[in-house]
Amino acid sequence: MPQPPLVGLTTYLAHAQWGEWDLPAAVLPAAYADCVQAAGGRTVLLPPDAPAAAADVVARLDAIVLTGGEDVDPALYGAVPHPRTGPPVRERDAWELAVLAAGLARDIPVLGVCRGMQLMNVHAGGTLVQHLPDRVGHHGHNPYRGHFCAHAVTTVPGTRIGALLPGTREVATHHHQAVDRLGAGLTVAARAADGTVEALESTRHRFAVGLQWHPEMGADAPVVCALVAAAACAADAEGAPVAGRRGHTARSSPGGIFPAQVS
Repeated sequence: MPQPPLVGLTTYLAHAQWGEWDLPAAVLPAAYADCVQAAGGRTVLLPPDAPAAAADVVARLDAIVLTGGEDVDPALYGAVPHPRTGPPVRERDAWELAVLAAGLARDIPVLGVCRGMQLMNVHAGGTLVQHLPDRVGHHGHNPYRGHFCAHAVTTVPGTRIGALLPGTREVATHHHQAVDRLGAGLTVAARAADGTVEALESTRHRFAVGLQWHPEMGADAPVVCALVAAAACAADAEGAPVAGRRGHTARSSPGGIFPAQVS
């Protein structure tokens, strides 16, 4: 019986309340795990750790999802913080950069979501727009605190994302930063009507893509299904397959537009 591929999901470190407890916790919206599991994968959470541990952790995975969250530290791309940029989360930045580097070195599938896509660009030497309304003149990418909104993106023909999601479609969005100068080895795979980069992908790796929007909210299961399918093949491509992980076929995720609340 083939084993489903194991997909690592990065997490926040935050204070959380549940029951009678109010403690520091490694947290992640359940939608991330739900969408990977619906596509046929198994999930494991990757809370921040020492960057030196990343290679050992990633060696046990078949794919990585760099999840959304706080703003990337502007110091990582040589910029002075904008007044609207959030406080740095250096422990998370350092850990996720190390996880990303280890995943790319192994050439296992990587999906960056929102902050995760931005981190991929910074890792490749690119820069970020720190407050997008200053650039595009509107708040359409993040109109309400604590809620997703919908806006249209158009994918680029000839890219992986263009093949998975051809044409123009509505996506779930909640971000105030975006890709500015593109990093080395990356290509734009989708844009919003105002020109904002909405997806990118590596030209140097088998499956390394970033989405500025949130596919885990249910609107575009093909990307997550493609990640899981690529993860199932990753061990074979390395020539050192994990026992039982050959021949897995990803299932389609149940569709459905995203709920209102963001996390």
